[in-house]
Amino acid sequence: MQKINKLIKNKKVLVVGLGILGGGISTCLWLLKHKAKLTITDLKQKKDLEKSLKKLKRYSSKIKLILGKHNKNDFKSNDIIVINPGVRVKNNPYLKIAKRKNKLIENEITLFFRFNINPIISVTGTRGKTTITNWIGHLLKGKYSNIIVGGNTPNNPILSFLDKLKMNIPIVLELSSFQLELLKAKYKAPKIAIITNLYRDHLNRHGNMKDYARAKANIFQNQKNTDFLILNYDNKWTKFFLSLKPRSQVYFISHNPLPKAKNGIFYKKNKIYFQENRKKKLIFNASNFLKHWGEHNLENLMTAILASKLFGLTFAQIKKQINSLPQIKFREETILKNKKLLIINDSSATSPDATIAALKRFKRYKNNLILITGGTDKNLEYDELAKRIKKDILPKNLVILNGSASKKLIKELNKIKYSNKYFVFESLEECFYYSLYQIKQKKKNIIIFSPAAASFEKFKNEFDRAEQFNKLIKKLR
Repeated sequence: MQKINKLIKNKKVLVVGLGILGGGISTCLWLLKHKAKLTITDLKQKKDLEKSLKKLKRYSSKIKLILGKHNKNDFKSNDIIVINPGVRVKNNPYLKIAKRKNKLIENEITLFFRFNINPIISVTGTRGKTTITNWIGHLLKGKYSNIIVGGNTPNNPILSFLDKLKMNIPIVLELSSFQLELLKAKYKAPKIAIITNLYRDHLNRHGNMKDYARAKANIFQNQKNTDFLILNYDNKWTKFFLSLKPRSQVYFISHNPLPKAKNGIFYKKNKIYFQENRKKKLIFNASNFLKHWGEHNLENLMTAILASKLFGLTFAQIKKQINSLPQIKFREETILKNKKLLIINDSSATSPDATIAALKRFKRYKNNLILITGGTDKNLEYDELAKRIKKDILPKNLVILNGSASKKLIKELNKIKYSNKYFVFESLEECFYYSLYQIKQKKKNIIIFSPAAASFEKFKNEFDRAEQFNKLIKKLR
């Protein structure tokens, strides 16, 4: 607490981006608690931030608000600049002003890593990070009942629990590339760092894949040789991460047997093995897991098992927890299931790769598989998704929610001469009710809502999009 007060107390702090998801509110409350002289600036107007501002109403006399714009002078006159992860770092003219004035620039993650003294397992990557974060927390809960799981989530913002931490409680954090951009060598490193994989995503923010990868790599840059780094041996960007010469002990997960010199976990003929120091050991048969969770979750399981093992659990302790793994909200989540209909909410699929994974899981239902997709473009490519749709989805069962990414997908579908008998709608409600119209009465039907895109043209964020889809299903019930 003394270290926090030394940095924050009576300092003029500018929070850039209040936001609407909860992280900005949590950051402001934490700064106010530690007696910062707070200014909030956000390009959004007051009416757009109404819910967030309501939560700060009791502190209004202690906060200076600059809304609908940024003032250059605020970036010169404040002592500390704390940016919301949603605020662009690269080529930001206001942050350049702050840097020229030698201002301290932080975000919620750097503040947390600066002051936290507990062991951390940090998870990042393009796909699977939320599931892996929660599954690691679940596996470790068998030994550490008070474990904390949080990070890149509106439910448990990272600064909301910093002051409540007790010594030696493990913390599992999901970290996005946006959060990691400012995490440099001066901050404490995680005991276990995980990069699940890297695929084309967020290029509207990072510009190119190498800059995206470098942001992810910040998760391990300050690790020591007593720490661990888990990488996906099958992902082509793993070579790039290894080229940065991590100082930590590197372990891998793979769908295939690992080279004998590599340590980690791999899959072979329905079985999962652990390999270390050139010796392999059977952990368990994954047949039942695959039937229930699907092949796309195999990487998530292997990563969660490996992290738990490296953190000190035995395989016997881990296996006890596997049968009760939690379903993660909005990630291929079953919302309705009966003899005739299965409805899956996969709103957190914000890239084509995620939607491809969902289609692979349910491809055996081709004739009765209905896909609702489409949204806002993030400078992604839709050629592979178009090919997968042509393979797995009948044209009459393809329902597209109009948006900038949807137009790119349609262009790719036209290139490969996919039938034009699909439907494009302007609202999610229209998409949903048309999907119900397509149901075949005498067969099992599956509706997957998997957008393969961001949500900002029609929704506040993917969580708002997911909740609106669930409301439609409640009306159906």
